[in-house]
Amino acid sequence: MLIKEFRVILPVSVEEYQVGQLYSVAEASKNETGGGEGVEVLKNEPYEKNGEKGQYTHKIYHLQSKVPAFVRMLAPASALNIHEKAWNAYPYCCTSETFKMKMSLVFLQNEYMKDNFMVKIETWHKPDLGTQDNVHGLDPDTWKKVDVVYIDIADRKQLDAKDYKPEEDPALFKSVKTGRGPLGPNWKKELPAKSDCPHMCAYKLVTVKFKWWGLQNKVENFIQKQEKRLFTNFHRQLFCWIDKWIDLSMDDIRRMEEETRKELDEMREKDPVKGMVAVDD
Repeated sequence: MLIKEFRVILPVSVEEYQVGQLYSVAEASKNETGGGEGVEVLKNEPYEKNGEKGQYTHKIYHLQSKVPAFVRMLAPASALNIHEKAWNAYPYCCTSETFKMKMSLVFLQNEYMKDNFMVKIETWHKPDLGTQDNVHGLDPDTWKKVDVVYIDIADRKQLDAKDYKPEEDPALFKSVKTGRGPLGPNWKKELPAKSDCPHMCAYKLVTVKFKWWGLQNKVENFIQKQEKRLFTNFHRQLFCWIDKWIDLSMDDIRRMEEETRKELDEMREKDPVKGMVAVDD
């Protein structure tokens, strides 16, 4: 089992991020879908548990070209379909009263691997600059094993060369509606002095378990590398798309999600393969 905490600092508020995240998830899903691959939405519905309310989603990620060659050679086709079950109780979590704050919970599982494969992503959204340790409340022994990774959305060096797009570069983008950007080399240090620019940090705790003799370490490290790649690309897009989502309401988002679900079904059948293909070491 391999655990990492990714800290993503953003020049948006926690409240703005709720809409921005949902908008960007819908758009990014379309960018990754085609040729029989990509995102299939099975459920997207409200839930209520123990008095707390949120949105439950169940998706299938069809990942044939998005996993490394050594996995495609060894695994049957059914092993390349990943189920994601997410409980987004934003701004509240649904785990326990102790952790009743800004959080979302995502589980990724695979029917072929069953209990031998699991990716758990727990996210806390805090109005800070990523300075808090152990926000997930892990026991001391577990926390000592966690590798903390900071993601700078404006640092092109953190990006895979194949993923770079000038129109999705926070170091070049300037928002017309908010005036935010471009983000210079010291943008995070300058944020506290900018009263007109909010900020937040998404603390993403990623726990990966892959029990397959001879492949466990290699696959767990690959998945963590892909999660970092995904978080980096996604949040660069989220900021550069801010003018498209900053004025949207939650009602607008829910209508968009339903339209996107129908589009994704068509795109998987009609569009070519696109998006982040696997980068083998």
